[in-house]
Amino acid sequence: MSLVDYQEQVDAWAQSLQVPYWSPLSQLARLTEEVGELARVYNHKYGQKIKKPTESEDDLEGELGDILFDVICMANTENIDLDKALQRVILKSKTRDKDRFAKKIA
Repeated sequence: MSLVDYQEQVDAWAQSLQVPYWSPLSQLARLTEEVGELARVYNHKYGQKIKKPTESEDDLEGELGDILFDVICMANTENIDLDKALQRVILKSKTRDKDRFAKKIA
């Protein structure tokens, strides 16, 4: 599926709600919260933060999914085609930034 397909799925769900999308600032706050949860997972996995015995198992996949969902909601609110947006970023990495980072030696 393309990102636009996911955007359509999320929008169909959102339109079934009395208030389909939160305000832009609330959406940004929610995204920030989710990124914080991802940071916590990474800190447990790679950092010095030791997990408490009472804490539930980390769910990296779930946290990334939450972030994608929130980004899709934000894109839908702003009428942004995420397939097009991602293609622009990929093109930028292949053109403007093509010599920015060291390459593997074949």
